[in-house]
Amino acid sequence: MAASCAVGDAALAQTTDGGDLSFELVDPKVLRVCADPRNLPFSNEKGEGIENKLAELFADKLGKKLDYVFFPQATGFVRMTLGAHRCDVIMGFPQGDDLVQGTNPYYRTTYALVAKSGSGLEEVDTLEDPRLKGKHIGIIAGTPPATNMAIAGLMSDAKPYPLMIDTRYDNSAQAMMDDLAAGKIDAGVLWGPMAGYYAKKAGSMHVTPLVKETTGPKLVYRIGMGVRAADQNWKRQLNKLIQENQGEINKILLDFGVPLLDENDRPLGAETAKKAP
Repeated sequence: MAASCAVGDAALAQTTDGGDLSFELVDPKVLRVCADPRNLPFSNEKGEGIENKLAELFADKLGKKLDYVFFPQATGFVRMTLGAHRCDVIMGFPQGDDLVQGTNPYYRTTYALVAKSGSGLEEVDTLEDPRLKGKHIGIIAGTPPATNMAIAGLMSDAKPYPLMIDTRYDNSAQAMMDDLAAGKIDAGVLWGPMAGYYAKKAGSMHVTPLVKETTGPKLVYRIGMGVRAADQNWKRQLNKLIQENQGEINKILLDFGVPLLDENDRPLGAETAKKAP
């Protein structure tokens, strides 16, 4: 199902066949998605990730074939995919990042603390909690919560995991969760979708969204989709799809264990997740 587009794709389509609102797509009959081939829980070449399932949903709603351009999500990802007109949408992108034009957000989530059930850390909901003093806490180096941990005096006992890795060989989130299961660390701080996904896989893990931080950067983000700056009609079409299919989008996210938040930072469950983020 997932085949890479050739670099020599034909010139941008300028058609509105079937009432399509998108004027500058590579191929108006194909939903071409920019994705990382080995980046679960978000995407992989087998179509097993959150963003793969969202792409399938949108392709179905649009009545289009689904195709991918796979490229490692590191330096140069946007330039070599969306920027090179090899594909037309990045399915997950933080709001406010000026590398792309963002759609309306389709979810809010946060970094989270993961601990073993029964560890005594299940009730800890901020990195400022004194119960974390002296604990060995895993953290992805260079991520926003590392600053919060430094302010809280937790870095001297922390175990850092690399942010920039070759995903063909390494997986920092999985390594952190393996260490947590083995008792090599007492807790871990991960980006919410990763925390929920890997905790769900591991079992006997407790995930606490970190929404109560009072020092350091705020750890809650809105996530939308990314398109080219010029693609205004395409963005409007995606915004319409998000609005019309928010319930199905949320179900996909919740199935993967993503900790969803409303605008007041309260967790969204299956019953309340039909509301827009």
